[in-house]
Amino acid sequence: MKKPPIIWLNVSVFVITFLFAAIAVPFYAINHGFSTELIFAALGCFIYCGMSITCGYHRLWSHRTYKAHWSLRVIYAIGGAFALQNSALHWSSDHRIHHKHVDNNNLDPYSAKRGFWFSHIGWMIRDYQAERYANYDNVRDLQKDKIVMWQHKHYLLLTIITNFGIPLAFGVLFNDIIGSLLLVGFLRLVLSHHTTFFINSLAHIWGKQTYTEKNTARDNGILAFFTFGEGYHNFHHIFENDYRNGIRWWQFDPTKWFIKSCEYLKLASNLRVSPEDKIEKAKLAMILKRSQQKLSARPDAELMLAKLQSEYDALIVKINDFYSVKKQLMNVKKEQLIADVENSELMVQVQDLKQRLAEQRRSWQLFVEKVA
Repeated sequence: MKKPPIIWLNVSVFVITFLFAAIAVPFYAINHGFSTELIFAALGCFIYCGMSITCGYHRLWSHRTYKAHWSLRVIYAIGGAFALQNSALHWSSDHRIHHKHVDNNNLDPYSAKRGFWFSHIGWMIRDYQAERYANYDNVRDLQKDKIVMWQHKHYLLLTIITNFGIPLAFGVLFNDIIGSLLLVGFLRLVLSHHTTFFINSLAHIWGKQTYTEKNTARDNGILAFFTFGEGYHNFHHIFENDYRNGIRWWQFDPTKWFIKSCEYLKLASNLRVSPEDKIEKAKLAMILKRSQQKLSARPDAELMLAKLQSEYDALIVKINDFYSVKKQLMNVKKEQLIADVENSELMVQVQDLKQRLAEQRRSWQLFVEKVA
């Protein structure tokens, strides 16, 4: 089959920026050095670009996991242009197709099953999607957002202003225009590109499949550190409507923290989270499957598999009971149907079921550890 034509503009951008970052930046650092102020400026711009993609392009516009004030959306739109990753409209369209057809080599724009190179950058250097490049039928909701459409219409101008204007401004401010163009311009852009691209490539081949094996997405704490929390990718692909990727307090997800902070500041609202019981059940199903695989080779496999299934079934029953009553309690609190909720019979029932669930979790954990 004949390969699609090369998109020379994209190739030029990727090659030129990479060469400047890989060769000119170290050369300048050795011969002239970069001031501390300039280094922090580059770091700040890198964070701004990255968070505009994760908070704005990804979790706000692609997945609608929360609502954002217009001022916040403007900040994201400018930062997305600064990151030079196409308009929010186009980026979100591609990303929704990716989620809908993940790992389908014919439909997923950056299918990981076509290899690391393709999913990382190869899909952008050839015109693989010519027939649907300007088809935005799957983002009609975003076409109602005036800020999204403003950025889409003026995307080229915004990229030029931000990618040249901001480095030049810092260069003038810190009296080092060449250094700023190299550090705030080229190096920041290359790092911004490839940390985002790693989610399409590395996050589909390196890490744990904690919640599902139905796609190639992985959870990877190391990637999360460099991608503002996006590395918890296995969770994201099964619970894509959750504003969080790292759901535990200790998981590095600054995107989640920023969105939550914006809620306190009245800049974000309607933060969507996945039901706790569904998350726990998805994780337990994966543990069950892997434990069954380990037990199947043992001489006492039949007996042990039966015990494992029994422990699992008992745990699922207790999860269902606990979350059912907890939901009733939350509804009561919300509607204020009981004057003293904390001392109500329903609260006592919740505490009792919580204790039973904790005991069953310990029993399940001990059995699984024995299997391992």
